[in-house]
Amino acid sequence: MFKNSIKVLLIEDEEYDVRRVMNTIKPFADRIIISKIASNGFEAIEELQKGKENYHVVIMDFQIAGGLMGENLIQKIKSFDPSLQIIVITKMTVNIADLNFANNLIKAGAYWYCTKYPGDIEDYIYQPTDFIISIFNAHEKCQLERERNRSNQKIIKNVEDILQQKRIEGVSEAIKHLKDDIKKYSQSDVSILIKGASGTGKELVAYNIHYQSHRKLENFVPINCGSIPNDLVESELFGYEKGAFTGADKKKPGLFELANHGTIFLDEITELPLPAQVKLLRVIQDGEVEKIGRTEKIRVDVRIVAATNRNIEEEVKAKRFREDLYYRLNVVPIVVPELKYRRDDIPVLLNYFLGYISIDMGKDKPEIIPDAMKVFLDYHWQGNVRELKNVSQRLLFTDEKVITASIARRAIGIMENQTAVQNEDGIDFKAAGDIIPLKQMEKIFRERYFKFARENSSSDTEAARKLGLAPPNYYRMAKELGLK
Repeated sequence: MFKNSIKVLLIEDEEYDVRRVMNTIKPFADRIIISKIASNGFEAIEELQKGKENYHVVIMDFQIAGGLMGENLIQKIKSFDPSLQIIVITKMTVNIADLNFANNLIKAGAYWYCTKYPGDIEDYIYQPTDFIISIFNAHEKCQLERERNRSNQKIIKNVEDILQQKRIEGVSEAIKHLKDDIKKYSQSDVSILIKGASGTGKELVAYNIHYQSHRKLENFVPINCGSIPNDLVESELFGYEKGAFTGADKKKPGLFELANHGTIFLDEITELPLPAQVKLLRVIQDGEVEKIGRTEKIRVDVRIVAATNRNIEEEVKAKRFREDLYYRLNVVPIVVPELKYRRDDIPVLLNYFLGYISIDMGKDKPEIIPDAMKVFLDYHWQGNVRELKNVSQRLLFTDEKVITASIARRAIGIMENQTAVQNEDGIDFKAAGDIIPLKQMEKIFRERYFKFARENSSSDTEAARKLGLAPPNYYRMAKELGLK
């Protein structure tokens, strides 16, 4: 027996017709195996229920005894396993050009059909060569569909894993509304503008929108518009052809090409320079990309999700952001609430972050006593969820099994004589117990100084200039600090 033998379920109630099928496939008996013969439709369905994966091809008489027959039986078999290929043999017509009959069979789910007669052929099925070829082709199609289904299942499992990793934690009403909005808006292709303060989780929202949409098996391409130097924005977004300019020794696909049929996430959209805003508007309007060095436009099908932590309406009024582009992007606005407006989520988030970070670090998850939790609940969390995650990491670096109020304040960076809501800028050097590793203190200082520079600048680009950094370096360092 061949390794890739074709296993057939034969549905036939006439003994002489069974014989004719068997005689027809006899020269290929080492490849085509009649595993089971069912005398009616119900018996066939019962057999498939035992193990549909045991068969590749079903050969069935169109008019079978028992009541379940014809197109109804075809549809029932297909409902069990769409990859099963069905070949129909019938004596209803000898007119193989009966297009209406053939069309109805195909609609029901049949792969091929043939007539049993002329009646003077007693030993074989009519059209024996076509019959045999159809069995081999049906088997190949079955194998291809099953392999595709296995691949799709793996992809779907990957999507489920991504959604699990990118899940939005929280029990507050604000988060429940946010999840409802994501579920609702992900089912359409309209552009979405996500608004929210830095650290609230806008990129997390974008991930959930994409991976809950019908585009979930396609690419999700995130890009921070503030991390690209102005003179490279167009080539990054739209790409270029070989020889388009000095140094272009090979063509480069733009991010919109990479996101074709999927989703592109434009974070910090207000950092996009005005010339690039014009091109982006054309992509949204026409569905076409103008690639540098190419005369013909490239059609793309991309869902656009944008985000900003700034007041984009003020940017429009100040003429720093195009009003027409704003309206194109702001078809559906989603506002991500700040952590101070969802304090019910603070214990949930702390438990979540401490849980998975402790596993990554190979440490036991510490216990937070009520007094320490009160410190966290009273704190204003200017850096939102991102800051809370950073604090969770600091708590684990203390190697304490129980988190007290004193440890909680030090992790946040509050002096013992301060209240959590008043100030986060003091660092107490008076008590020996407050000494922490230098690298940890440097990180706390950098984090605060970067936040201070950003809060007192109109954009990431201006903050980078004030700090004496190139925008890409500013973005990289901010990301390392957990600020991006």
